[in-house]
Amino acid sequence: MHFFFSIYSCRSRYRLAVVAVMVCLAGCASRPSAEVLQPAAIQQVESEKVTLLSVTNRNKVKEDGGFGSQWASDLAYERYAFSIPGDRKGSAIIYPSGRPDPRRQFVVTGRDQLTRKTWIDDATRSANFDGTVAVFVHGYNTSYQEALFRVAQIAADANTLSPPILFSWPSAASVTGYVTDRDAALYSRSELESVLKALAETPKIKRVVLLGHSMGGFLSMEAARQLKLQGRDDVVGKLQIILAAPDIDVDVFRSQLRDIGMLRNPIALLVSKTDRALAVSSILGGERPRVGLIDIDDPLVRSEIKAAHVSVIDISSLSSSDGLGHDRYAALARFGSEFVKAEARARASGDVGVLVFDAAGAAVASPFRLAGQIVGH
Repeated sequence: MHFFFSIYSCRSRYRLAVVAVMVCLAGCASRPSAEVLQPAAIQQVESEKVTLLSVTNRNKVKEDGGFGSQWASDLAYERYAFSIPGDRKGSAIIYPSGRPDPRRQFVVTGRDQLTRKTWIDDATRSANFDGTVAVFVHGYNTSYQEALFRVAQIAADANTLSPPILFSWPSAASVTGYVTDRDAALYSRSELESVLKALAETPKIKRVVLLGHSMGGFLSMEAARQLKLQGRDDVVGKLQIILAAPDIDVDVFRSQLRDIGMLRNPIALLVSKTDRALAVSSILGGERPRVGLIDIDDPLVRSEIKAAHVSVIDISSLSSSDGLGHDRYAALARFGSEFVKAEARARASGDVGVLVFDAAGAAVASPFRLAGQIVGH
């Protein structure tokens, strides 16, 4: 597998971009405190209502009722209700202020602590439940509340049938905490594994969509690998793994694929060769290439993608709200039906390979018009 051959043709340019990107990361708008997790009473306005579930192995912070960056020994289960602005712009999130304005801001309107059993029951309680649950695993430099609000945005845009689930691992939520976060992700493998087992062992659940963003993609693959090595094909067989801007070393990814083996549902990669955050991650990792930066225009890359039996979707055309091109995946949620249709077509025909997302046309299509024939029929 040679996904990375074309990634570093502009290595010096990436080195020069590091300082600029780190400054951008450090200079972002002030981050939301745990106060945004407290339910607010709001006036009835035209807005969307979203319910989601969360599970975390972060430490509980008594002072503000939130979750910190320390590693907890037990999992905490919660349910949240959100009011989402009906006239929102793209995937940007506006956090609530002292006097929340539901016309502009995302607002928590309900919060409940749950037992593990109640949490599982809630995952399948929707009247329109279709047998699929979705688990989101956030990336590096992310606080609990940031991850929670992102899941609310994705859920509102995707119009999901069952409450989406956030698995929040103890990221330090710090620009300088990359190594610390990698350790925390590795620490969290067994906890994510236990969550996936609990869901897959629920008779009503036929499919578990596991969406890992950035370093959360690394954690997702490690949990799937661990399940496979345990012989839990009953769990792995229900997984549909989607890796958004995966911050995974290419050789590590190759090893993970080898251990996991062929999946019933091919792993899907959402990539962009202009993701500046991953460019920095690559350099921090000793200039090791990252899977999320693969260049689908490279014929060798396309050939290796097909051989690896993975699906790759280039989302470079989607807008980004972080200024780095690292959160483009969040904009894909509103086109979720198109993604599902394309994924189903590829799975049914065995046409696994490269897809390009055309944001202007809101469609996922095989890029024959862009790069010639990529996979045979």
